[in-house]
Amino acid sequence: MRNRFFVPLGAVRLVAVAMVWAPVLVAAQAPPSAMVNQREEAALEAARKASPRSGDEAMAFFENEVDAAIAKALETVFDPAKPLSPSPRTAWGDPDLRGHWMVETYTPLQRPDNVTKALYTPQEAIEAFRAAAIEDAGVDPATVHYDWKEFGMDGWQSAIRPSLRTSLIVDPADGKLPALTPEGRRRREAEERGNSVLTRSLVERCVTGNQGPPRIGARDTDSQIHQVPGYVIMVTQSNQDVRIIPVDGRPPLDSSVRSWLGSPSGHWEGDTLVVKTTNFHPDRVWRASAGDMQLEERFTRVDADTLLYRFTVTDPETYVQPWTVENPLPRSRPGIFEWACHEQNYGLINVVTGAQIRATEYEAGLPK
Repeated sequence: MRNRFFVPLGAVRLVAVAMVWAPVLVAAQAPPSAMVNQREEAALEAARKASPRSGDEAMAFFENEVDAAIAKALETVFDPAKPLSPSPRTAWGDPDLRGHWMVETYTPLQRPDNVTKALYTPQEAIEAFRAAAIEDAGVDPATVHYDWKEFGMDGWQSAIRPSLRTSLIVDPADGKLPALTPEGRRRREAEERGNSVLTRSLVERCVTGNQGPPRIGARDTDSQIHQVPGYVIMVTQSNQDVRIIPVDGRPPLDSSVRSWLGSPSGHWEGDTLVVKTTNFHPDRVWRASAGDMQLEERFTRVDADTLLYRFTVTDPETYVQPWTVENPLPRSRPGIFEWACHEQNYGLINVVTGAQIRATEYEAGLPK
């Protein structure tokens, strides 16, 4: 049996270890200073109450461990303006992207309303990361039904690092998703209101791992890239989805051939792998976009331990303009966890049953 006091305090030790080992960087949102203080105080208070140390001693220990980790992280904050290092090459001459890479990040997809700039200062990035790491590490596993800490899969246990980015979205310039078209709004509302098996996400139905590509974290954390002459192969942790991307100049598949992961076609632009994917299955919905979405992804080795991932979604049927995400992926330790989804789809059945019960209650005018 675990000692419960170990989680918040040991978690911070692991934050420090992860920051020392982790080779690369990620961003975090910086909430208002008052919110940062509230989160830190709550986490520190939880650690103080759970620890056998005296209150002042436990709090000092907790703060010192975090401060030491943050001081180390200051040395490697990701700066998007930093010049790129030349990419190493494979034996056959292609840029070498091989390895394990982590998508998870503390950076919000959209820029917080209280943040008005695209880049933090290094100190602001560190403070934002510190607040997010403390909040993440301070979660009591006794209050959740599935504890990722048990398997070392929480963000603070990973290779993620601070970044100057205030949002993953870099275009539009305000860091926000563009407005939905009327069709996009209709599709989004259908997603939110669905209470049958077929209206649940592909993730819940164990069809794909994260509805993607593209990839934006949220349990879809680790991936491994393989390369052979003429192909790049990407294996993701979520559902062990495999994308086989030809880079030999062959024409794309006919538009009548559709799949959940789409039809990718790759080529090299200098050190960057450019992947254009179309032909998504018409029943695949990703952030309100459906089968006619066009995706362009760009993968560039920034340095030995960072893979810069940038993608642009173009779907005039859903969004009033294209939008672009940029995320520096840190190299992670080898190995990808098995994705078992949920056995016998009991989880899906329970979710749908609960949604149908709540829909019936709503229609009957019962309290929510």
